[in-house]
Amino acid sequence: MNQLMSDKRTIFFLVAPGSLILISMIIFPIGMSIYYGFTDWGGIGDYNFVGLENFKNIIFNDEIFSTSLINALLLTVATILIQHPIAIFLSILITHCGRWEKVLRTILFIPAIISIVVTAKLWASIYNPQYGLLNNVLESIGLSALKQDWLGNPDIAIWSIIVVTMWQGFGYAFLLYYAGLKGVPDELYEAAKIDGANPFQLYLQVVIPLLAPMMRVAVIIAVIACLKQMEVVYLMTGGGPGNSTQLLGNYLYQTAFSSAQYGYGNAISVLFVIVVLIITVVLNKFLKRDVGEY
Repeated sequence: MNQLMSDKRTIFFLVAPGSLILISMIIFPIGMSIYYGFTDWGGIGDYNFVGLENFKNIIFNDEIFSTSLINALLLTVATILIQHPIAIFLSILITHCGRWEKVLRTILFIPAIISIVVTAKLWASIYNPQYGLLNNVLESIGLSALKQDWLGNPDIAIWSIIVVTMWQGFGYAFLLYYAGLKGVPDELYEAAKIDGANPFQLYLQVVIPLLAPMMRVAVIIAVIACLKQMEVVYLMTGGGPGNSTQLLGNYLYQTAFSSAQYGYGNAISVLFVIVVLIITVVLNKFLKRDVGEY
Protein backbone atom coordinates (compact mmCIF):
# COMPACT_ATOMS: atom_id res chain seq x y z
CA MET A 1 0.00 0.00 0.00
CA ASN A 2 2.83 2.42 0.88
CA GLN A 3 4.50 1.70 -2.45
CA LEU A 4 1.22 2.31 -4.28
CA MET A 5 0.58 5.61 -2.54
CA SER A 6 4.13 6.80 -3.19
CA ASP A 7 3.65 6.43 -6.96
CA LYS A 8 2.82 9.94 -8.20
CA ARG A 9 1.29 8.65 -11.42
CA THR A 10 -1.10 6.43 -9.49
CA ILE A 11 -2.04 9.28 -7.17
CA PHE A 12 -2.70 11.50 -10.20
CA PHE A 13 -5.05 8.98 -11.85
CA LEU A 14 -6.90 8.45 -8.57
CA VAL A 15 -7.35 12.14 -7.91
CA ALA A 16 -7.96 13.31 -11.48
CA PRO A 17 -11.64 12.16 -11.90
CA GLY A 18 -12.80 13.82 -8.71
CA SER A 19 -10.76 16.95 -9.45
CA LEU A 20 -12.25 17.24 -12.94
CA ILE A 21 -15.76 16.96 -11.56
CA LEU A 22 -15.01 19.56 -8.88
CA ILE A 23 -13.51 21.97 -11.40
CA SER A 24 -16.16 21.52 -14.09
CA MET A 25 -19.22 21.42 -11.83
CA ILE A 26 -18.32 23.88 -9.06
CA ILE A 27 -15.19 25.98 -9.57
CA PHE A 28 -15.72 26.78 -13.27
CA PRO A 29 -19.42 27.81 -12.91
CA ILE A 30 -18.59 30.00 -9.92
CA GLY A 31 -15.75 31.60 -11.87
CA MET A 32 -18.05 32.27 -14.84
CA SER A 33 -20.70 33.77 -12.54
CA ILE A 34 -18.11 36.14 -11.09
CA TYR A 35 -16.95 37.02 -14.62
CA TYR A 36 -20.45 37.75 -15.94
CA GLY A 37 -21.26 39.65 -12.74
CA PHE A 38 -18.96 42.40 -14.00
CA THR A 39 -20.87 42.74 -17.28
CA ASP A 40 -24.23 44.00 -18.54
CA TRP A 41 -24.89 40.86 -20.57
CA GLY A 42 -28.54 40.02 -21.22
CA GLY A 43 -27.89 36.35 -21.93
CA ILE A 44 -27.67 36.74 -25.72
CA GLY A 45 -25.47 38.89 -27.92
CA ASP A 46 -22.73 41.35 -27.06
CA TYR A 47 -22.01 42.74 -23.65
CA ASN A 48 -19.86 45.35 -21.97
CA PHE A 49 -17.78 45.28 -18.82
CA VAL A 50 -19.28 47.56 -16.18
CA GLY A 51 -16.87 46.85 -13.35
CA LEU A 52 -18.44 46.96 -9.90
CA GLU A 53 -21.55 48.78 -11.10
CA ASN A 54 -23.82 45.75 -10.70
CA PHE A 55 -22.59 45.07 -7.18
CA LYS A 56 -22.97 48.73 -6.17
CA ASN A 57 -26.53 48.83 -7.47
CA ILE A 58 -27.43 45.63 -5.65
CA ILE A 59 -25.98 46.72 -2.32
CA PHE A 60 -27.00 50.38 -2.28
CA ASN A 61 -29.96 50.79 -4.63
CA ASP A 62 -31.75 47.49 -5.11
CA GLU A 63 -34.70 47.48 -2.69
CA ILE A 64 -35.96 44.15 -4.00
CA PHE A 65 -32.66 42.49 -3.12
CA SER A 66 -32.87 43.98 0.38
CA THR A 67 -36.44 42.72 0.74
CA SER A 68 -35.39 39.27 -0.49
CA LEU A 69 -32.53 39.10 1.99
CA ILE A 70 -34.71 40.28 4.90
CA ASN A 71 -37.39 37.72 3.99
CA ALA A 72 -34.77 34.95 3.83
CA LEU A 73 -33.48 35.96 7.27
CA LEU A 74 -37.06 36.05 8.64
CA LEU A 75 -37.60 32.53 7.31
CA THR A 76 -34.31 31.40 8.87
CA VAL A 77 -35.09 32.87 12.30
CA ALA A 78 -38.64 31.49 12.29
CA THR A 79 -37.35 28.04 11.34
CA ILE A 80 -34.76 27.96 14.12
CA LEU A 81 -36.96 29.48 16.84
CA ILE A 82 -40.28 27.79 15.96
CA GLN A 83 -39.79 24.72 13.78
CA HIS A 84 -36.81 23.25 15.61
CA PRO A 85 -38.13 23.54 19.20
CA ILE A 86 -41.37 21.89 18.04
CA ALA A 87 -39.35 19.17 16.29
CA ILE A 88 -37.33 18.52 19.47
CA PHE A 89 -40.48 18.42 21.62
CA LEU A 90 -42.31 16.02 19.30
CA SER A 91 -39.27 13.77 18.87
CA ILE A 92 -39.08 13.46 22.66
CA LEU A 93 -42.83 12.88 22.93
CA ILE A 94 -42.92 10.19 20.25
CA THR A 95 -40.19 8.14 21.92
CA HIS A 96 -42.72 7.54 24.74
CA CYS A 97 -45.61 6.48 22.50
CA GLY A 98 -44.92 2.75 22.60
CA ARG A 99 -46.39 0.80 19.70
CA TRP A 100 -47.62 4.03 18.07
CA GLU A 101 -44.08 5.36 17.74
CA LYS A 102 -43.42 4.03 14.23
CA VAL A 103 -46.80 5.22 12.92
CA LEU A 104 -46.45 8.72 14.37
CA ARG A 105 -42.89 9.25 13.16
CA THR A 106 -44.00 8.22 9.65
CA ILE A 107 -46.90 10.68 9.74
CA LEU A 108 -44.64 13.54 10.85
CA PHE A 109 -42.18 12.83 8.04
CA ILE A 110 -44.84 12.74 5.30
CA PRO A 111 -44.68 16.50 4.45
CA ALA A 112 -40.99 16.14 3.60
CA ILE A 113 -41.62 13.50 0.93
CA ILE A 114 -44.58 15.20 -0.74
CA SER A 115 -43.71 16.87 -4.04
CA ILE A 116 -43.08 20.58 -3.59
CA VAL A 117 -45.52 21.26 -6.44
CA VAL A 118 -48.26 19.34 -4.63
CA THR A 119 -47.42 21.12 -1.38
CA ALA A 120 -47.62 24.54 -3.03
CA LYS A 121 -50.94 23.81 -4.73
CA LEU A 122 -52.37 22.30 -1.54
CA TRP A 123 -51.52 25.33 0.58
CA ALA A 124 -52.60 27.76 -2.13
CA SER A 125 -56.03 26.12 -1.94
CA ILE A 126 -56.01 26.29 1.87
CA TYR A 127 -55.16 30.01 1.72
CA ASN A 128 -57.71 30.83 -1.00
CA PRO A 129 -59.81 33.80 0.26
CA GLN A 130 -63.08 32.54 -1.28
CA TYR A 131 -63.19 28.78 -0.76
CA GLY A 132 -60.01 28.09 1.24
CA LEU A 133 -60.09 25.78 4.25
CA LEU A 134 -58.42 28.28 6.58
CA ASN A 135 -60.98 31.04 6.12
CA ASN A 136 -63.85 28.54 6.27
CA VAL A 137 -62.58 27.15 9.58
CA LEU A 138 -62.19 30.65 11.02
CA GLU A 139 -65.74 31.47 9.99
CA SER A 140 -67.14 28.23 11.40
CA ILE A 141 -65.66 28.90 14.86
CA GLY A 142 -66.84 32.49 14.99
CA LEU A 143 -63.59 34.22 14.04
CA SER A 144 -64.70 35.74 10.75
CA ALA A 145 -62.88 38.95 11.64
CA LEU A 146 -59.57 37.09 11.17
CA LYS A 147 -60.33 36.02 7.60
CA GLN A 148 -57.68 37.28 5.20
CA ASP A 149 -56.45 37.15 1.65
CA TRP A 150 -53.45 35.25 2.97
CA LEU A 151 -51.37 35.40 -0.20
CA GLY A 152 -52.74 38.70 -1.54
CA ASN A 153 -52.10 40.92 1.47
CA PRO A 154 -48.53 42.32 1.31
CA ASP A 155 -48.41 42.62 5.10
CA ILE A 156 -49.01 38.93 5.84
CA ALA A 157 -48.14 37.09 2.61
CA ILE A 158 -44.54 36.43 3.65
CA TRP A 159 -45.71 34.88 6.93
CA SER A 160 -48.04 32.60 4.98
CA ILE A 161 -45.09 31.50 2.86
CA ILE A 162 -42.98 30.95 5.97
CA VAL A 163 -45.64 28.65 7.45
CA VAL A 164 -45.72 26.55 4.27
CA THR A 165 -41.93 26.32 4.10
CA MET A 166 -41.62 25.29 7.75
CA TRP A 167 -44.37 22.68 7.33
CA GLN A 168 -42.73 21.24 4.23
CA GLY A 169 -39.29 20.98 5.86
CA PHE A 170 -40.45 19.88 9.30
CA GLY A 171 -39.88 16.18 8.63
CA TYR A 172 -36.13 16.55 8.13
CA ALA A 173 -35.65 18.52 11.34
CA PHE A 174 -37.77 16.00 13.24
CA LEU A 175 -35.84 13.05 11.79
CA LEU A 176 -32.46 14.51 12.78
CA TYR A 177 -33.49 15.12 16.39
CA TYR A 178 -35.29 11.79 16.61
CA ALA A 179 -32.17 9.99 15.40
CA GLY A 180 -30.10 11.93 17.93
CA LEU A 181 -32.43 10.88 20.76
CA LYS A 182 -32.21 7.26 19.69
CA GLY A 183 -28.45 7.50 19.93
CA VAL A 184 -28.47 8.42 23.61
CA PRO A 185 -27.68 5.26 25.65
CA ASP A 186 -30.35 3.97 28.03
CA GLU A 187 -27.74 3.92 30.81
CA LEU A 188 -27.72 7.71 30.91
CA TYR A 189 -31.47 7.84 31.42
CA GLU A 190 -31.22 5.28 34.20
CA ALA A 191 -28.30 7.06 35.88
CA ALA A 192 -30.15 10.39 35.82
CA LYS A 193 -33.25 8.80 37.35
CA ILE A 194 -31.17 7.16 40.09
CA ASP A 195 -29.69 10.60 40.86
CA GLY A 196 -33.23 11.87 41.39
CA ALA A 197 -33.77 13.80 38.17
CA ASN A 198 -37.40 14.36 37.22
CA PRO A 199 -38.44 14.11 33.53
CA PHE A 200 -38.02 17.84 32.99
CA GLN A 201 -34.50 17.85 34.48
CA LEU A 202 -33.65 14.65 32.63
CA TYR A 203 -34.24 16.17 29.21
CA LEU A 204 -33.20 19.74 29.96
CA GLN A 205 -29.93 18.96 31.74
CA VAL A 206 -28.91 15.60 30.31
CA VAL A 207 -30.48 14.72 26.98
CA ILE A 208 -30.71 18.08 25.21
CA PRO A 209 -27.05 19.01 25.96
CA LEU A 210 -26.06 15.68 24.42
CA LEU A 211 -28.02 16.63 21.30
CA ALA A 212 -25.82 19.70 20.78
CA PRO A 213 -23.79 18.17 17.89
CA MET A 214 -27.02 17.13 16.15
CA MET A 215 -28.51 20.58 16.77
CA ARG A 216 -25.47 22.15 15.17
CA VAL A 217 -25.89 20.03 12.04
CA ALA A 218 -29.66 20.58 11.92
CA VAL A 219 -29.37 24.36 12.34
CA ILE A 220 -26.68 24.75 9.67
CA ILE A 221 -28.67 22.62 7.21
CA ALA A 222 -31.81 24.63 7.99
CA VAL A 223 -30.07 27.98 7.53
CA ILE A 224 -28.63 27.01 4.15
CA ALA A 225 -31.99 25.58 3.04
CA CYS A 226 -33.83 28.75 4.09
CA LEU A 227 -31.38 31.08 2.35
CA LYS A 228 -31.64 29.18 -0.94
CA GLN A 229 -35.38 28.58 -0.73
CA MET A 230 -37.14 29.35 -4.00
CA GLU A 231 -39.71 26.76 -5.01
CA VAL A 232 -42.53 27.66 -2.61
CA VAL A 233 -42.42 31.36 -3.56
CA TYR A 234 -42.05 30.61 -7.27
CA LEU A 235 -45.07 28.29 -7.29
CA MET A 236 -47.38 30.18 -4.91
CA THR A 237 -46.82 33.93 -5.36
CA GLY A 238 -44.02 34.50 -7.85
CA GLY A 239 -42.58 36.96 -5.35
CA GLY A 240 -45.75 39.08 -5.12
CA PRO A 241 -47.77 40.90 -4.17
CA GLY A 242 -45.48 43.83 -4.84
CA ASN A 243 -42.32 41.74 -4.26
CA SER A 244 -43.33 41.34 -0.61
CA THR A 245 -42.59 37.59 -0.67
CA GLN A 246 -39.43 37.66 -2.73
CA LEU A 247 -36.62 35.36 -1.65
CA LEU A 248 -33.07 35.46 -2.96
CA GLY A 249 -33.36 32.37 -5.14
CA ASN A 250 -36.57 33.50 -6.81
CA TYR A 251 -35.35 37.06 -7.36
CA LEU A 252 -32.11 35.73 -8.86
CA TYR A 253 -34.05 33.52 -11.27
CA GLN A 254 -36.44 36.29 -12.33
CA THR A 255 -33.65 38.78 -12.86
CA ALA A 256 -31.39 36.48 -14.88
CA PHE A 257 -33.95 34.66 -17.00
CA SER A 258 -37.30 36.47 -16.93
CA SER A 259 -35.89 40.00 -17.13
CA ALA A 260 -32.92 39.05 -19.36
CA GLN A 261 -30.41 40.73 -17.03
CA TYR A 262 -27.98 37.85 -16.96
CA GLY A 263 -24.97 39.88 -15.83
CA TYR A 264 -26.92 41.53 -13.02
CA GLY A 265 -28.34 38.15 -12.02
CA ASN A 266 -24.86 36.68 -11.78
CA ALA A 267 -23.80 39.56 -9.56
CA ILE A 268 -26.73 38.70 -7.29
CA SER A 269 -25.64 35.06 -7.26
CA VAL A 270 -22.09 36.02 -6.24
CA LEU A 271 -23.35 38.13 -3.34
CA PHE A 272 -25.77 35.32 -2.50
CA VAL A 273 -22.90 32.83 -2.18
CA ILE A 274 -20.90 35.29 -0.07
CA VAL A 275 -23.83 35.81 2.31
CA VAL A 276 -24.36 32.05 2.70
CA LEU A 277 -20.64 31.44 3.33
CA ILE A 278 -20.41 34.22 5.94
CA ILE A 279 -23.48 33.00 7.81
CA THR A 280 -22.30 29.38 7.67
CA VAL A 281 -18.84 30.27 9.03
CA VAL A 282 -20.34 32.40 11.81
CA LEU A 283 -22.76 29.64 12.76
CA ASN A 284 -20.00 27.03 12.79
CA LYS A 285 -17.95 29.21 15.09
CA PHE A 286 -20.88 30.13 17.31
CA LEU A 287 -22.31 26.62 17.61
CA LYS A 288 -18.98 24.83 18.02
CA ARG A 289 -19.04 23.12 21.34
CA ASP A 290 -17.32 20.13 22.87
CA VAL A 291 -20.00 18.06 24.59
CA GLY A 292 -17.78 15.08 25.23
CA GLU A 293 -18.59 11.48 24.47
CA TYR A 294 -21.29 9.18 25.76
